[in-house]
Amino acid sequence: MKFLHIADLHIGKRVNEFNMIEDQKYILEQLISVIESEKPKGIIIAGDVYDKSQPSGEAVELFDDFLTKLVSLAEFVFIISGNHDSPERLSFGSRILKKSGLYIAGVFDGKMNKITLKDEYGPLHVYLLPFVKPAVVRAYYDEEIESYNDAVNVIISNEKISMDERNILVAHQFVTSGGVSPERSDSENISLGGLDNVDASLFRNFDYVALGHIHRPQKIGRDEIRYAGSPLKYSFSEARHHKSVTVLEIKEKGNVKIDLIPLLPLRDLREIKGPINELIKIGKEDYKGSTDYIHATITDEDEIYDALGKLRQVYPNIMILDFDNKRSRSNISFEELSSEKIESKSPLDLFEEFYEAQNNKKLSEEEIKIIERLLEKAGGIEI
Repeated sequence: MKFLHIADLHIGKRVNEFNMIEDQKYILEQLISVIESEKPKGIIIAGDVYDKSQPSGEAVELFDDFLTKLVSLAEFVFIISGNHDSPERLSFGSRILKKSGLYIAGVFDGKMNKITLKDEYGPLHVYLLPFVKPAVVRAYYDEEIESYNDAVNVIISNEKISMDERNILVAHQFVTSGGVSPERSDSENISLGGLDNVDASLFRNFDYVALGHIHRPQKIGRDEIRYAGSPLKYSFSEARHHKSVTVLEIKEKGNVKIDLIPLLPLRDLREIKGPINELIKIGKEDYKGSTDYIHATITDEDEIYDALGKLRQVYPNIMILDFDNKRSRSNISFEELSSEKIESKSPLDLFEEFYEAQNNKKLSEEEIKIIERLLEKAGGIEI
């Protein structure tokens, strides 16, 4: 039985104030092409369908169109809510939609949803576990639940999972393996303190675990516990990531085959660095690449008038502009001066240090005299 595993669509997301809806429409159409080629029995969407709990109208419309196509191409579609989704909104109409083979687990109601499929190898159970927090799970169990690991452990322990039959779990949590964390990026919402992690050892009864939440495709512990990753790059920390869709085929118990099919975006997220004239030259020679979303770092030492405007003429979708030169690399700043050091320096000394740090040159004698007069007029400050 073949499945397609995707996650973290984040439909409606804005990156550095750029609306990504056109890019998302393009990548969803590419996913449809993969489905048409692979012909899976089921489609798994492991949470964070939307980027916000109250998605925009265009985001809902795009997902509605995508979902309609999925139901027409696959016999079963399995969806869970992620930490960005509104469980109640995502669950709307879910009981009616089961008749079309669409199973949505948005709101956690005390247990995992279990759907049993059958093929020539016997029954295959798909368990749906939406994103849960310890406080939500405590409402259904008398057991002590302090952490996310406790919460997921209690849920799984209270299920009668047959080790002789094939089992798939769909979940949206921050999963670690023996204290080793997955590789993360800036676009993920990860809690601090380490209390939100769920250890992969809890999933030993499952032949495959389809995870959402982390945006880089990767395995956690064993090959069969996998993050599908987001289909698009949503931060420049993902610039070197290779996005893909996960295809898994489960035959008899213990026989799981996993393939990754690359996804190519309409516009990539790229980082470029160098003198401004060199960056402009490269952009003019690479028309397609120049339309990518760009984080540019200029290394010129001289000040450049309207650097962003000049770059935007070649790179219309530039998102971030930084500078890397002697001035930007200077370690001198008032924030780094201790109170003792500040008290030991005169206002003129402090201004001279600040000016040199910002402009990579010292004040001239004439400029010093001007600052002295200004400081005196400001209140007779000693210089």
